[in-house]
Amino acid sequence: MRHRTWLGPLLVAVLLLAGCSSAERGGGGGDAQDRWRPRPGTTWQWQLDGRVDPRVDVPVYDIDGFENRASDVARLHRDGRRVICYINAGAWESFRPDSDDYPASVLGRANGWKGERWLDIRRLDVLRPLLAKRFDMCRRKGFDAVEPDLLDGYLNRTGFPLTARHQLAFNRMVARLAHDRGLSVGLKSDLPQIPRLVRDFDFAVNEECAQYDECASLTPFVKAGKAVLHVEYAVPNERFCAQSRRLGLSSMRKKLNLDEWRRPC
Repeated sequence: MRHRTWLGPLLVAVLLLAGCSSAERGGGGGDAQDRWRPRPGTTWQWQLDGRVDPRVDVPVYDIDGFENRASDVARLHRDGRRVICYINAGAWESFRPDSDDYPASVLGRANGWKGERWLDIRRLDVLRPLLAKRFDMCRRKGFDAVEPDLLDGYLNRTGFPLTARHQLAFNRMVARLAHDRGLSVGLKSDLPQIPRLVRDFDFAVNEECAQYDECASLTPFVKAGKAVLHVEYAVPNERFCAQSRRLGLSSMRKKLNLDEWRRPC
């Protein structure tokens, strides 16, 4: 699920070369003019642990697409919220109902989270229809957007010889799948390729950019008028909120299990 990529500044530069607010309801559809996009500074809640607690007074919720029902999304909509569908795109999860649909040939190394293994993102022919079904589920349940997790496999030990070019192709495929269904889509991780991907994605989701001194890398989204939804786990608010406000990030502190607890900036 959630990951920290260990990447030094020099390697980031090399990969960059290699890779050369409101919540009002709106229309759907595949047209870019119709898709909802969170604006910089939009406050949000991120809860992936179990069914959503709808009592947090924020305009945007990011919740697990499998563990929540259409009625949960509808409840949030009635309260004036926009709702993002969390889906793991870059790893196989043994505990999901579609786990048997993934052939063994695309399953790589364990990624550090129980029941998860990296996917061979080079196999667009195999992964495209599987992810399409997941995004169809998000649309069917009424979500406004998708957060596809683990879009940075090429920076990790996956068991496959993945490159920045493979990741770029996979991430753009993911964005198209969402847009074809009228859903906005967030770029999760993959900081080195933000300059190449900011036009393909409608917002960004980031973990721990303050802890690892990476938050400035996310500013292309803010400059494009797109939100950066950001959390820290270990760093206290007083050490990152001032910078977050200066950069225009939508920041809060969360517990690692991503339950309902939050401490916003």
